[in-house]
Amino acid sequence: MPELVITEVAYLLGTRIGAGAEVRFIGDLAAGNFIPEPVAASDWLQIAELVASYRDLPLGTVDASVVAPGGRLNIRDIANLDRRHFAVVRPATADFRLLP
Repeated sequence: MPELVITEVAYLLGTRIGAGAEVRFIGDLAAGNFIPEPVAASDWLQIAELVASYRDLPLGTVDASVVAPGGRLNIRDIANLDRRHFAVVRPATADFRLLP
């Protein structure tokens, strides 16, 4: 699943900001500046619950797969271009702080 999130981030960077931002992101991944967190088996039930709870957004599996591990790991800062979803969705622990 981290690969799906990475490809979605790369797509959004490329289409919304430009190819330069996408290339820098990929370079940062290669340099180890970002470390993808896998979705744990225990996250899948929460992902399903999030998709069901936020079906009117609609919140899909990819976005929910960021929220569930984020809550499990007590991550508060989320770098995300999808403010429409992440400004509304609440993880189990605390509200996200959206960056940039």
